[in-house]
Amino acid sequence: MMSSGFRVFTKRELPPPEMVEAFRKFSAANVADCMGRLSAMNAQIRLMSPRKAENMAGVALTVKARPGDNLMFHKALDLAGAGDVLVLTNEGAQSHSLMGEIMFAYAAYKKVAGIVLDGPIRDVDALNDLGIPVYATGCTPGGPYKEGPGEINVPVSCGHIAVHPGDIILGDSDGVIVIPKNDAPAILAAVKKFSAQDAAKVTAARSGKIDRSWVDNSLREKGCEIIEDSYRR
Repeated sequence: MMSSGFRVFTKRELPPPEMVEAFRKFSAANVADCMGRLSAMNAQIRLMSPRKAENMAGVALTVKARPGDNLMFHKALDLAGAGDVLVLTNEGAQSHSLMGEIMFAYAAYKKVAGIVLDGPIRDVDALNDLGIPVYATGCTPGGPYKEGPGEINVPVSCGHIAVHPGDIILGDSDGVIVIPKNDAPAILAAVKKFSAQDAAKVTAARSGKIDRSWVDNSLREKGCEIIEDSYRR
């Protein structure tokens, strides 16, 4: 009988690598819009490393840790490989950093695709030269404990969004989006069409030719009163 709360699953069901790579060229915002705007991690989780030319795209290797503890995160680093995005939750605790320069350097050596944490980091300046995308809630010099318990490759909640092992994780300057692996083909088809339409709207907006009639139409339909006068007390 496996001990729930202190266990490691070494295998995941993975999406095709070409599916993961296909999402890299799309913005997290466009993907989020094609998912009902419900699958983006909250704004506390932000890019802490220098912006790269290409987006972060990889497959979730999940870690559930006790608040302020990174023992299981160290084990996850040992399991991780190229193309993995380590997603760690420590119940949103902010009092202890969850990783620093030594772990950053080892993650870069392992060629992981990125790291996403619902807590802080430290040694943030070390990220300038490592080329690894790291998303976290901030930084603090206080280090973590290494006691456990925790779990690896189980469903977690990070940034208020559910993440399952093997889900596709996409990140850019705006933040992080979680793409369920079983829904990925349909989402990819939708975002290809949506992105083309969105690009056309941007072009029209820059030239002032974008159709803004929908604003007044929406207000009218919702019963908003438009008064052609100034407000008086």
